[in-house]
Amino acid sequence: MAMASLARRKAYLLTRNISTSPLRSSFSLSRGFASSGSDENDVVIIGGGPGGYVAAIKAAQLGLKTTCIEKRGALGGTCLNVGCIPSKALLHSSHMYHEAKHVFANHGVKVSSVEVDLPAMLAQKDTAVKNLTRGIEGLFKKNKVNYVKGYGKFLSPSEVSVETTDGETTVVKGKHIIVATGSDVKSLPGITIDEKKIVSSTGALSLSEIPKKLIVIGAGYIGLEMGSVWGRLGSEVTVVEFAADIVPSMDGEIRKQFQRSLEKQKMKFMLKTKVVGVDSSGDGVKLIVEPAEGGDQTTLEADVVLVSAGRSPFTSGLDLDKIGVETDKVGRILVNERFSTNVSGVYAIGDVIPGPMLAHKAEEDGVACVEFIAGKHGHVDYDKVPGVVYTYPEVASVGKTEEQLKKDGVSYRVGKFPFMANSRAKAIDTAEGLVKILADKETDKILGVHIMSPNAGELIHEAVLAINYDAASEDIARVCHAHPTMSEAIKEAAMATYDKPIHM
Repeated sequence: MAMASLARRKAYLLTRNISTSPLRSSFSLSRGFASSGSDENDVVIIGGGPGGYVAAIKAAQLGLKTTCIEKRGALGGTCLNVGCIPSKALLHSSHMYHEAKHVFANHGVKVSSVEVDLPAMLAQKDTAVKNLTRGIEGLFKKNKVNYVKGYGKFLSPSEVSVETTDGETTVVKGKHIIVATGSDVKSLPGITIDEKKIVSSTGALSLSEIPKKLIVIGAGYIGLEMGSVWGRLGSEVTVVEFAADIVPSMDGEIRKQFQRSLEKQKMKFMLKTKVVGVDSSGDGVKLIVEPAEGGDQTTLEADVVLVSAGRSPFTSGLDLDKIGVETDKVGRILVNERFSTNVSGVYAIGDVIPGPMLAHKAEEDGVACVEFIAGKHGHVDYDKVPGVVYTYPEVASVGKTEEQLKKDGVSYRVGKFPFMANSRAKAIDTAEGLVKILADKETDKILGVHIMSPNAGELIHEAVLAINYDAASEDIARVCHAHPTMSEAIKEAAMATYDKPIHM
């Protein structure tokens, strides 16, 4: 098995023109990049989110003189400031409250009175964000990345005009300029987001009080996560979705179990439903909806409406048209496999280019992009980027869904193992969910892995590693997993894929 895995690893590298030798060519100024005394940068990055700041640090580590421009005045982008990080803080805090109120007694822990201190909960979230943004600034200093706070736009393919946060205007020059400006919340026609009664995900992170009724427009990752937060804290949550399913990209079998789990938590769903009007003139909000195919209208009432209808690439105001950078009809910048645009010396990464709008995808884009600039190899396979919904339970996946394999005409085998049969899950009373593995019927190569469990976001990375190195289900099945652990469910699902599980 070990020899077979090594052979697959070498084949993987060769298909991407990556050397199998541990030695890599070193970067030097002889490549024609700027010297430390020059005013011109080797790399200028517009945007300091996950893609931008990671690219900046990696570029500096590769010996490139680097400047990062960030309009927000705080590094980390949407993810750290008003997205991934604060939402995970609230998801954890609200889950702790829910556990104390509804679960502790089952484990012999009696709590006489449990109350929500919302200001303290929000303060903890804000402290986490502040500490992490400061941490990135520290990494910039450590790696000698020049940090400019301000709004950047192109003057030419090698010049960026920056209106700084203190009101001045400066010009930053660079041999290579990377656009990493991320994405912005998408609204719906006829709905004005005021971040008070009609909020985006940003406003939903900082509500001053717990709404009695919350309507979420959109049953994607963000909507379900924020709906979970406020639902645990006492809100009556209704999710309105135009499509026939929640999280349409999710494996169908997993999705059905996931929706049932959320419904047990009293989250209500109105699928195949279209929003046709909104009235926020009174104390609350009235939302007018009708069936997606047309029909009788219904009026829903709520204290707060969360608009979670996706995100759009943030490319406006950059003057991309001034230098001739091509974009598609939704504003995404078109790039090749090296992240180069049609304009020499201009690159783009993260949410502003096609591909999943995920922070970790943007980070990988950033590393690969600057590796190409430095004359090295870079590679990101978007088909092998994991995705996680951080509700309770979590749902995590990597690779293909069963529906995609059927559509592509691929012959495959399925292996499943429920956490109800996992000893660790039973011991700690978190046995909801399952692991599902999809493998090629002939070669046993893993094609997709889907996990629903309280800590699926942590468990999925064994599968991510396996699928990135073209492992077979038997490879995972023959690896010793510690007992008792939740990860044994992955081993058992792998055994079920190519043979039979032990504990089922």
